[in-house]
Amino acid sequence: MNKDLEIWQFALAKLEKQDSVTLLVVAKSSGSSPGRQGFKMIVAEDELYGSIGGGIMEVALVQLAQGKRQKVKGKNKSEIIEQIHKKNVPNSSGMICSGKQTVVLKELTFSDLVTVSKIIEAIKNNQNVYLQITNNQFRISNSELSATNYKFQITDNEFIYQEKIGFKQNLYIIGGGHCALALSELMSKMDFHISLFDDRPHLNTLEKNQFAHSKNIIETYEKVADFVPSGNEVYVVVMTLGYKFDEIVIRQLFDKDFKYFGVLGSKAKMKTLLKTLESEGFDKTKLAKIRTPIGLPINSHTPEEIAVSIAAEIISVKNSVVN
Repeated sequence: MNKDLEIWQFALAKLEKQDSVTLLVVAKSSGSSPGRQGFKMIVAEDELYGSIGGGIMEVALVQLAQGKRQKVKGKNKSEIIEQIHKKNVPNSSGMICSGKQTVVLKELTFSDLVTVSKIIEAIKNNQNVYLQITNNQFRISNSELSATNYKFQITDNEFIYQEKIGFKQNLYIIGGGHCALALSELMSKMDFHISLFDDRPHLNTLEKNQFAHSKNIIETYEKVADFVPSGNEVYVVVMTLGYKFDEIVIRQLFDKDFKYFGVLGSKAKMKTLLKTLESEGFDKTKLAKIRTPIGLPINSHTPEEIAVSIAAEIISVKNSVVN
């Protein structure tokens, strides 16, 4: 299950009982800060859910949130706290990892119940909406302030934090066999919306796959381009039944732009395939961007090991500034 969904469901359960809670969200981070942009935590009177990085800095903010809620109960305001992870500096968090992070503290009350419910609905339905928090507002909006998943801005004494609701990345797995099943299970624990495609309607591993958010039977892989969009947050893994089907998919998706495009297959076969496409006039530079053999070289053999190698490569690409 999406981690953010669990956090918001926890908040909803508390608000339905008319208990106030405090939302902590990392609005900005840099360096070796343990919390990263978008990390969230809900602080209730006697219970916590989520994390903004852990350690003594998290403990300090939890105590701060609990204390502030008792002192200013009902004001329903937001504020920002900057933590610097160094010794002997103003706003020191008590950690020494040399990073810093800015955390938004927002008290949520029964009046925020509708907004939290809409956030949960948006995550479940993978809707393209945005959470916006300012000094005095907590809302979701259809209007983005930035093309990126997150935006944080401070002007004078005002701030605004915006975050795209739900999954930030989209993973398209073409082929529903054993490796796809293992990869779906592993990637379902991360911030990826998983769409699975195959042309075999009664495939056993497809039926077993309860981890993909959508499973799609298509008539032929020659139509796969109709279902896979271009995008900087789009990751494509091709692992069909065999070489000739991989070739069909590559041909259909070649003109699209993805953050990650990988194909499962032996080194020799994929080298032959790419040379064939190059001889037909397919752009050599763009062919070189197709990652194959797919995954990091960890000498993987089983579907589960292969899934780990692919997931590690995808994460490496996702978290790299330049790929």
